[in-house]
Amino acid sequence: MLSRQEALDLVNANLTKKNLVKHTLAVEAIMRAIAARFGESEDLWGLAGLLHDLDYEQTMNSPERHGRLTIEMLEALDVPAEAKDAILAHAGHRARNSLMDKAICCIDPVTGLIVASALMHPSKSIAGLDADFVGKRFKEKRFAAGANREAIAGCSELGLDLHEFFFVSIEAMSGISRELEL
Repeated sequence: MLSRQEALDLVNANLTKKNLVKHTLAVEAIMRAIAARFGESEDLWGLAGLLHDLDYEQTMNSPERHGRLTIEMLEALDVPAEAKDAILAHAGHRARNSLMDKAICCIDPVTGLIVASALMHPSKSIAGLDADFVGKRFKEKRFAAGANREAIAGCSELGLDLHEFFFVSIEAMSGISRELEL
């Protein structure tokens, strides 16, 4: 399987926007935390999270290609089919069949909600956040409007309520707060 460092090198070679790199790191961290919670492979789930937006800068003007180009980029590399399936599911190109597919679809948008919450929190950091604070921001439809609430609420497909999902996500992102500069 592709190593984390090899995947990170791919991310850094293909994504020039610092915030997009931070987003992929946040998705990776939460994917690892959710995998651990369900006794799944943290490395496999983390790999899917880290690579899920690998083609974003190249496909931002043609969303129908988003995810598909990533799969083409990964074709000759040792990336398990389950990770590729999750990448395609997050981009809406296949049904969410596995637990990993379902997880990546709710984790992807929650990172933006958490970052926006941290930036408006009095502490201006993720360290000051808790699930209740993020939950209140979640209910404010105009706050972080780009964070798809319906997709985030898909955490119920994992058997998690919003509060628990926010808690796990905040904890995971807190663990890499330095890389996230939060």
